[in-house]
Amino acid sequence: MLILKKSVIAAGMFLMGMTSAMATNYPLTIENCGAKVTFTKAPERMVALGQNTAEIMLLLGLEDKMVASAFWPTKVLPSLAKQNEKVKILTVESPTLESILAQDPDFVAAQLPMLLGPDSKVAKREDFTAVGINSYLSPGVCATKMDTGDIYGSRSKLWDMSYLYQEITELATIFNVEPRGEALVADFKKRESDLRAKFGKSGKDLSFLVWFSSSSPSADAYLGGKNSASGFIANVLGGHNAMTSETEWPTVGWESIIATNPDVIVVSRLDRNRWALDSAEEKIKFLKTDPAVSQLDAVKKGHIVVMDGQAMNPTIRTIYGAEEVAAQLEKLGLN
Repeated sequence: MLILKKSVIAAGMFLMGMTSAMATNYPLTIENCGAKVTFTKAPERMVALGQNTAEIMLLLGLEDKMVASAFWPTKVLPSLAKQNEKVKILTVESPTLESILAQDPDFVAAQLPMLLGPDSKVAKREDFTAVGINSYLSPGVCATKMDTGDIYGSRSKLWDMSYLYQEITELATIFNVEPRGEALVADFKKRESDLRAKFGKSGKDLSFLVWFSSSSPSADAYLGGKNSASGFIANVLGGHNAMTSETEWPTVGWESIIATNPDVIVVSRLDRNRWALDSAEEKIKFLKTDPAVSQLDAVKKGHIVVMDGQAMNPTIRTIYGAEEVAAQLEKLGLN
């Protein structure tokens, strides 16, 4: 018993030493999307603009540092639901600047430039700088070209998880919980590696069409672009994106979609209920009943799979989405 106690004490002292060695040294300055942000201490009242930002915070166990969140295309991960109950949701859509400032935040972090950026209708970084509030934007979206006339921009290079790892690491450092960030990154790296090992040897090079939503059956479809998170998912699963547009979210007519004749159609599942075709069931109904679209090989063979819509954004959900699609591909014998 004495030996056990000594071992426990020694282990505790080691962990304390490791935590101390990895503690954030303030003031901390981070270069984020062309702006330098300095923290004199860990934030205490953070507002998360975007589901990805909020879920990273929850995965890092930082719900007690969050006073509010906004912009939720889908429901929170079930494993994070209890933690998220403690955090006020301003709106599942885009909030107003006034509603954010009303929370008296000392830090605002955002998932998308439409929520925080020069052309945002919600807020610009200088809005927060002017009142002494630090801001942060997801590194992955900063890698997009914003001179395309599209609010989401375009990518000339395939998105990958390194941007997400940077975001997790930086947020963990800002909040002085670096060991938690390292553990989370290690988990995601293993999950990606496992998927690549399972699907990379098939040699099938399946083409994937990833459909986010449409305002109506007759409207153009919002799809995941070639180098978007959707393209990354296709790549992880040993295939490629049927879309060749570098635009992050191209809107494409069905005549052009039919011409791609993809091997697999991935339809998103959204909880926001903005459009009728946000529903995965409505998308599948359209695919199977439209006279022209129903003739696609993927539809006739039943190669339609469902994925969480948030996974199409470059977020922590992307790897979850890849796993969700992978499980369905295996059932279809496409692995």
